[in-house]
Amino acid sequence: MNHLSFVFTTTTIALLLGGCTVGPDYGKPDMSCFTPATWRANTGQQVEQPADLAVWWKKLNDPTLNSLITRSVECNLDVKSAEARIRQAVAIRRATKGDMFPSLSMDTSATRSQSPRNGTTSFLPRINETYKGGFDTSWEIDLFGGIRRSVEAADADQEAAVEDMRDVLVSLVSEVTLNYIDLRSFEQRISIAEKNLESQLSTLDFVRSRQQAGLIADLEVERFVENVENTRAGIPSLKTSYVAAKNRLTTLLGLTPGKLDELLQRRGILPHVPTRIAVGIPAEAIRRRPDVQSAERTLAAETARIGVAVADLYPKFALNGSIGLESINFSDFFDAGSRIFSIGPSASWDIFKGGTIRANIEAQDAVQEQALLAYEKTILTALEEVENALTALANEQIRERALARSAAATVKAAGIARSQYEDGGLTTFLDVLDAERSRLNAEDALATSRALIVTNLVQLYRALGGGWESVAPRCDDQNHSD
Repeated sequence: MNHLSFVFTTTTIALLLGGCTVGPDYGKPDMSCFTPATWRANTGQQVEQPADLAVWWKKLNDPTLNSLITRSVECNLDVKSAEARIRQAVAIRRATKGDMFPSLSMDTSATRSQSPRNGTTSFLPRINETYKGGFDTSWEIDLFGGIRRSVEAADADQEAAVEDMRDVLVSLVSEVTLNYIDLRSFEQRISIAEKNLESQLSTLDFVRSRQQAGLIADLEVERFVENVENTRAGIPSLKTSYVAAKNRLTTLLGLTPGKLDELLQRRGILPHVPTRIAVGIPAEAIRRRPDVQSAERTLAAETARIGVAVADLYPKFALNGSIGLESINFSDFFDAGSRIFSIGPSASWDIFKGGTIRANIEAQDAVQEQALLAYEKTILTALEEVENALTALANEQIRERALARSAAATVKAAGIARSQYEDGGLTTFLDVLDAERSRLNAEDALATSRALIVTNLVQLYRALGGGWESVAPRCDDQNHSD
């Protein structure tokens, strides 16, 4: 049998046996046991299908918010880091898959050495020259599927990295929206406080005029001053919170503080909750949440790595070969007599390693179990977040309606109390003070509640995993790119 027949026979046998893949085959877990049979979707809103879930923030009808979200996706540093992790995962997969193919290396050398005159080899020429050049090749035959399992794990890692980036986008879109809501809410609360302060200052002027006329005591004036200054003292803290929300937005957009001042210099209105909410079927939305998908892909990767560990129990086979030229004279280097080659199979087997291989298998089994538990925990957390968001939205809407009636009543009561007090003391100054405090508190609570309704809606969309589809870069060309 010549060497070509020998190589062909060896390769054919290896390829015929190459279909064996050790380790467990992955099957996606059934999550239906975690999903409630019914969902308390008691938002009081008309529910539509989740076609608009991908662009849920556009339902708020705020062009400034739309602009902020678009710019944040382009400039946010967390998104850029997530994209870099995808590129890393793609490169690792490509390198892992490269182990399935033969390797080829080139080796050339030219050496000149001198032998000792008085050494045991003094009969050799004192000056020695050797010229070598050639190619070496090696191909590990994946007989038991260890390399294939490595590629399977790398595939899952790459897909998990894509889902991680999508999860970053879900968080980013919701964080931009939440901070924008805070910004508009603080603007509104500042405006309420300033209007109440203006009204209280007007009342204080009237009280001082009555003091100068000797109609009231100094105590009443000081109590009114106390009320005015308490209202004035609350405004700076609201402005501090407003600036903090604005600076947080600039950070989310990858900017330095002050860069959004021009865009946000005009006061806007708080976005209103739409009459239709794109919730759809929560159970289906949870299945598509990026963090759930990422946890599932991580589980798949760790399952494949069990096969990688098990493959170490079995022998490894390879085909090795080399071809080249070697001569002691450069003038003869390219002659037929300088040709050298070698080719043949090789095998290696770690027969005894003190239980190290089986310990590695047990360790990877434990890692896979942790990944399964993490997947289940992610699902349970998603269910919790959706249920909490649905409940919070529904209850806050009920609370807001009550606060609206309360605020209307306090405004009316404050007007009556002030009118009666100014018309000849038909009511006491304490009634006026109490009415003005109640009006400020009620209007502030109403503004806070309306902002909280929008916040709860955003938290619901975030819990449903919406937002990444319309803003995420296409990752299809990165999947299995080679």
